[in-house]
Amino acid sequence: MTLDAWVPLLVLCSSLVPGLLIFGLDESRVRLRTTLNLAGALTKLALVGVMLWGVAHGHTYEVRLTFLPGLDLGLRAGPLALLFLVLSSLLWLVTTIYAIGYLEGSPHRSRFFGFFSLCVTATVGVAMAADMLTFLLFYEMLTLATYPLVVHRGTEVARRAGQVYLAYTIGGGALMLLGIVWLYTLTGTLEFTPRGFVSDLDPSHHPALIVIFVFLIAGLGVKAALIPLHAWLPMAMVAPAPVSALLHAVAVVKAGAFGIVRVVYEVFGVEFAAVLGVTLPLAILAAATILYGSLRAIFQDDLKRRLAFSTVSQVSYIILGVAIASPIATIGGLVHLVHQGLMKITLFFCAGNLAETLGIHKVSEMNGVGRRMPWTMVAFTIAAFGMIGAPPVAGFVTKWYLGLGALDAGQHWVLVVLAASSLLNAAYFLPILHAAWFREAPATWPEERDFGRRQTARALLWPPLVTALTALLAGLFAALPFSPLEWARFIAEQEFTRP
Repeated sequence: MTLDAWVPLLVLCSSLVPGLLIFGLDESRVRLRTTLNLAGALTKLALVGVMLWGVAHGHTYEVRLTFLPGLDLGLRAGPLALLFLVLSSLLWLVTTIYAIGYLEGSPHRSRFFGFFSLCVTATVGVAMAADMLTFLLFYEMLTLATYPLVVHRGTEVARRAGQVYLAYTIGGGALMLLGIVWLYTLTGTLEFTPRGFVSDLDPSHHPALIVIFVFLIAGLGVKAALIPLHAWLPMAMVAPAPVSALLHAVAVVKAGAFGIVRVVYEVFGVEFAAVLGVTLPLAILAAATILYGSLRAIFQDDLKRRLAFSTVSQVSYIILGVAIASPIATIGGLVHLVHQGLMKITLFFCAGNLAETLGIHKVSEMNGVGRRMPWTMVAFTIAAFGMIGAPPVAGFVTKWYLGLGALDAGQHWVLVVLAASSLLNAAYFLPILHAAWFREAPATWPEERDFGRRQTARALLWPPLVTALTALLAGLFAALPFSPLEWARFIAEQEFTRP
């Protein structure tokens, strides 16, 4: 096995090994637990950085392990995988720092951080999967590793949310398994391939391929929160803020959206998918989800539920970009994988800060909070404007390329969806910003904690400031080499649009 083949395994082990060690730690071993968490996160980020440089210069990072006769488990870090890997490893480090501060003094921290590490291990496995079988194994591992995080608080509401989460995600996994087995019987392979591997099948199999496509998209659409498979996501907001951030920006919903990208481009091939007639229905479903999520968000007073329905809407930009079947729209959809992660994790970090510092959980309680916690609300404001699509934050770049791609593909109706979505985003974010910055603060907050001269704990404040600044820089310097936009363009050129 070459050195390059070891790197994907090391990336997996950089979170798996610390996670397994953390499970065995006593709750009092705070320093050792923190050291293992940060060492694992920093090691993963360094290894992913090495692979990023290598892939950009033509290196191949791939390893295969025999699983069944004729079936291997494979890990491969190509350009598309690196887009998700960089996002996951960077935001895992930031979320780890935040979670350490957020959970200080709380019970069951070893259990939490153990499953937290397993969750990230599954996520990077999903990113590097070289075939549908490997993808499914890590996809289901992600389901099981995330469940204890959703029910971490142990309340009846949390247990109910966990049951709903399992029912949806295990059902989605069963649909995926059915589709994968059926696909293998027709093709004899499950290997992800640029431009897909099913187009050479006899036309008599096309009806079966359409059904398989529906099964796969339905199974992935559960985690991607496509309507009507989204109901678990707002319920899962009973989890602690670091878990909410992980669910929405790094792991679960991104794994679903990422899987849909791979199915459309590397299983069916976007051109053949269009021939089958499945891309337009997928685009319409994504557009409906975008509008539905935004409409529901407007009427949520609970801040985390408002952000959850925002995620239902925002993640479908990725799917819309893929389904439009235009190279330019592809770039917009892929880059939103990163942009949405940066902006949404910032919003959930800020929501966690408000809850932990002032006891604020509802939008109606946010009057004047910008003067009490100015830096937290500066970060929230940047991310909110990004979600609306206002320049120069990264969200504007996404909508610009989606709009150009829609025009390029002759799908002019998409422009109406994007415009309506921006207006709806403004309708549920601007009232929050107005209340926070311009209304009078109450005499007392619901449950204020004293942090002395600081507005909140440093471990809670710096992560949202870093992610908000990164989202701003990703928009301001989108044309620079190795920016998310340029890497998305590189993916489109290398994997999707080459002859």
